[in-house]
Amino acid sequence: MPRAPAFWFRHDSWMASVLSPLSWIVAARTAQRIAETGWRAPVPVVCCGNLTVGGAGKTTLVLDIAQRLIARGLAVHILLRGYGGSAKGTRRVQVTDAASLVGDEALLLAAAAPTWVGADRAASAQAAIRDGAAVLLMDDGLQNPTLRKDFSILTIDGATGFGNGRVLPAGPLREPIAAGAARCQAAVMIGPDRTEANQRLSFYKLIFYADLVQGPEIAALAGKRVLAFAGIARPEKFFEPLSASGAEVVATRPFPDHHAFTAKELKGLLDQAKALDAVLVTTPKDAVRLPPDIRAQVTVVGVSLRWHEEEEWEALLTRAVGGA
Repeated sequence: MPRAPAFWFRHDSWMASVLSPLSWIVAARTAQRIAETGWRAPVPVVCCGNLTVGGAGKTTLVLDIAQRLIARGLAVHILLRGYGGSAKGTRRVQVTDAASLVGDEALLLAAAAPTWVGADRAASAQAAIRDGAAVLLMDDGLQNPTLRKDFSILTIDGATGFGNGRVLPAGPLREPIAAGAARCQAAVMIGPDRTEANQRLSFYKLIFYADLVQGPEIAALAGKRVLAFAGIARPEKFFEPLSASGAEVVATRPFPDHHAFTAKELKGLLDQAKALDAVLVTTPKDAVRLPPDIRAQVTVVGVSLRWHEEEEWEALLTRAVGGA
């Protein structure tokens, strides 16, 4: 997925103004699609969605929720489209699957809970329920009408917010803010709210705040020379904390989101790390796209969420799953 154009994050862009008529068409078509009636599952359906294209932290949020609900003894199954994968129909993800088949995010989630990929969320939900799911947790799909949601959580990247507030192609939004937020029961802001996106949700009663915290493996990098690479929506979300942790980041290599690394690119990374006498470091999402022999030569630094309102967040999840 190519990086977002700069004008999506500028409120004074002439390009955004020129494209606005097309945005009205996109918004109208999205509203028409969302109005369709989806299948009602007999178990709670919790959706972690967002309003913008690109990463907002949905997968990290889904992992947090899944781990908390599993700790309560609930049989949680995760549903997602499987972006970047070639699998057709509905498929239960195996941890041995290739990222090219099911997508990188699906492999990360499958390590935590039973995970299903498929464009038809209703079909995935039905398969998961037959397999024993007591709670269905959707990674994305807020604009997908095939499965009714019982509880939707709007995920927001604190650094980029809602961009210029315009719908595609004039801005990064999949639909107008008010329309999407109205279908959600809560919002989660991941990282400091640098764009005051919460002001766009002034009518909201439930906005939770969380910070990204890198995993314990980062401690071993303190004082070491590091070459960091990442193919995620905003690679700087990975690069900046590495420096703050005490690692000496001597070089960074950003790639497009879900990038399929070529043999030439990987050799170049290994050669550059050797020349710089640096440790090669990447994200778990990138690591699952690496061949095993390359992955063994790379340090993987994970990430989790640290909540500002821990008890309130647990209480919200109780409300979200109801009597499951």
